Amino acid sequence: MNKLFSPQKSIGFVKLSQQVQATFATVIIALNLWVNPSLAGDPFRTNEPRNIGDNTEAAFKAIFQQGDYLAAESYLQKAISTEPNEPLAYAMKASLAYVNKDLGTLETYSKKTLEAGQKLIATDKLRGNIYTAVGHFFEGGSIITREGTLKGAPQALTRLRQVYQHLDRAEAIAPQDPELNLLKGYMDLMLSVNLPFANPDDAIARLKANAAPKYLADRGIALAYRDLKQYSQALEYVNSALKTTSDNPELYYLKAQILRKQGQKAKSQSLIQEAVVNFDKALTKRSQLPADLVRQIERERNNTFNQLNNLGG
Repeated sequence: MNKLFSPQKSIGFVKLSQQVQATFATVIIALNLWVNPSLAGDPFRTNEPRNIGDNTEAAFKAIFQQGDYLAAESYLQKAISTEPNEPLAYAMKASLAYVNKDLGTLETYSKKTLEAGQKLIATDKLRGNIYTAVGHFFEGGSIITREGTLKGAPQALTRLRQVYQHLDRAEAIAPQDPELNLLKGYMDLMLSVNLPFANPDDAIARLKANAAPKYLADRGIALAYRDLKQYSQALEYVNSALKTTSDNPELYYLKAQILRKQGQKAKSQSLIQEAVVNFDKALTKRSQLPADLVRQIERERNNTFNQLNNLGG
C-alpha cells in the first residue's frame, strides 16, 4: 500500500475521499448484515463466532434486510445504552449521521467507534483492529466534511494510512476472516475503480472467495462491475443479492441504475423500461429511506423515464 500514500498520489486521494465517504458509510452499516440465528448473532463466521448485542443485530437487520433507516435508528438508540462495548453500534450511528448530514453526531460517533475498537483489541485483536480502522476512516471523513477537501486532505490522508495499518494487522491474524475480507474488499474496490493504477480483479476475487455474508459480497461486486461498465456481470450479482434480501429498496435502486446504463449502451427500450420499473419498486418504500436518497432516486427515475420517451419517439 505504500505507493498509494506517496506525495504525488495525494491529489488522487483528495478526489477519491469525496467519492469514498458515502460508499464507505454503506460498508460500515453493512458489516453485520445477514443474520443466521444458529450463529448466536455473528453474521460472518461459522467457526469461532462472536456475539453482538440484540439491539445492534436488530439494527443491522432493519437497515440491510429491510432497508429501513427509521427502524435502525430506533434500535441503535437502545444499543448504545445497553451494548456499550460493541463498536458496530457506534459505527452504524456514525454512518447514519453522515447520511443525515449531521456533522456533530458524525464526529461524536466516529470518535466512539475508534475508542471502542481500540478497547476491543485487548480481548479480540482481530475485530479490535478492524474497528479501529473503521474509526480512523470515519474520523478522516469527518475532517474532510468539516474542513473541506483541500484544507482537510493532509489530516485525512494520515488517517487513511492508519486505516490500512490496522487492516494489515487484522489480516496478519486471520487472512481468511470473512468480516475482514468483506470490509477490505469493499475498500480495495473503491480504490481500484477510482484510481487508474489499481487493479480491481484482486478485490473482486477477495469478495468472491472469503467475504461474508454472500449477499453483501454480491452487492459489492455488482457495484464494482457497474462502475467498470460491465453491466451484464453487474446485473448477475445484484440479482444474486436480491435472492436473499428481496425487501431492501436500495437493491432495486442499484438494479435500476445498472439496467439504465445497459439500456443506454444498447439503445434498448425494453431495458430502460425495466429500469423504470425497478426505480418504482425502490420508491414504494420511500417512507423508510432518508429524504435525500428518495429525492435522488426520484430524479434518476424521472430522467430515465424521459430517456425512454426519447427512444420511443
